[in-house]
Amino acid sequence: MEKKVNDLRSALALLKSMPGQLIETDVEVEPKAELSGVYRHVGAGGTVQRPTKEGPAMIFNNVKGHPGARVAIGVLASRKRVAALLGTKPENLGKMLYESVDHPVAPILSKKPAPCQEIVHKAEDPDFDLYRLVPAPANTPDDAGPYITLGMCYATHPDTGLSDVTIHRLCIQGKDELSIFFTPGARHIGAMAERAEELGQKLPISISIGVDPAIEIGSCFEPPTTPLGYDELAVAGALRGEPVELCDCITVKERAIANAEYVIEGEVIPNVRVQEDQNSHTGYAMPEFPGYTGPASSQCWLIKVKAVTHRKNPIMQTCIGPSEEHVSMAGIPTEASIYGMVEKAMPGRLQNVYCASPGGGKYMAVLQFKKLTASDEGRQRQAALLAFSAFSELKHVFLVDEDVDCFDLNDVLWAMNTRFQGDADIITIPGVRCHPLDPSNDPYCSPGIRDHGIACKTIFDCTVPFDQKERFKRARFMDVDPEKWTKDAR
Repeated sequence: MEKKVNDLRSALALLKSMPGQLIETDVEVEPKAELSGVYRHVGAGGTVQRPTKEGPAMIFNNVKGHPGARVAIGVLASRKRVAALLGTKPENLGKMLYESVDHPVAPILSKKPAPCQEIVHKAEDPDFDLYRLVPAPANTPDDAGPYITLGMCYATHPDTGLSDVTIHRLCIQGKDELSIFFTPGARHIGAMAERAEELGQKLPISISIGVDPAIEIGSCFEPPTTPLGYDELAVAGALRGEPVELCDCITVKERAIANAEYVIEGEVIPNVRVQEDQNSHTGYAMPEFPGYTGPASSQCWLIKVKAVTHRKNPIMQTCIGPSEEHVSMAGIPTEASIYGMVEKAMPGRLQNVYCASPGGGKYMAVLQFKKLTASDEGRQRQAALLAFSAFSELKHVFLVDEDVDCFDLNDVLWAMNTRFQGDADIITIPGVRCHPLDPSNDPYCSPGIRDHGIACKTIFDCTVPFDQKERFKRARFMDVDPEKWTKDAR
């Protein structure tokens, strides 16, 4: 019988049943830098500094300074694991998410006791201390402090009453204070906080940690696919075929994910900004998805924490910023956004999309495009333009034919080496706003760039011209099932 996944514990149970997908250790680990340093070698992958690799998820059962708590890392640091956790094949993930966005299942308020509230700690308690209650790691010795990297932030717009879930970088700043970084203009909860500030109001917020992986994947959609007012918890509901269950918070007027491992309840304070590294003074925040450690921001907002609730024997979930886990969370929703945009414009042409690991799931996409008629010549480049409009942070698009495996970068580079000419097949679009975390998107790197965060978006057309397809047929091999020869091989 297939294991049902609806929270972190059931997800870990499924991974445990899959050979080589989950390991545990009882050896004590220091949460500051050491835990991530270990996982870098075990299975981080992505854009993490080499040596690293894709490997199993890992549970640390003995975290220094946090008796009874465990830390899980790398749950989503493999496309194969994500597919298993969502009950599909790796190559179908983008299409599956695209369908889920178009058929949302809204969350509901549960009437049952919430597992996330089995144990309650209120900020008014004399021994309340976030550093002690939440085993949040620091990725490197340079980090501004302990970071909550997989906190599902949930808030409600003060005007519309519509709610949304988003992941933000959260740094513990004091015994009852967190800093939260809002990328300007990029995320829904940032817009809610800005509006609350205009009204002179605090914004109630819940931060759910250790949840169903469907929620973590679904929460990473961005406009225009999920505009302001679209609650991405409904994507998770569609993926599971049943609504996400919420509970009322204990100390603030907001809701949280009922079966989370931890919930932090608090309020975003208006007209207060926090220096992110005010305690460490390193000048850095944390490692970001491009593989570099980002600078500490002086413009983080402040969350005043009112309570921490959690399950008995809770499991903290974390990730390494530049790891394959970010590729899964950011890249698969991006694939869905691109696929949806192109499919609506030219049905049947785009076969698949892969937002590859070297781009951190954001900067690079490979589009597998099928030209059905002579009039489709040139439409592949139109598809690339649609991809840029579907996802503004995209920098490079590689176009390949249907006989090229878009998920195999060796095959993509083969197509580039045998079907691409630099003077004819590179299309550049200079001066377009892209992503501020790419250090090359800066006037220092190109005189044509007017401001930090602006890039030259580039299309690499590695497709064969329609009228020359006969010249580019791959060598044909006999299609056989190798099991007859390999099942008893020694």
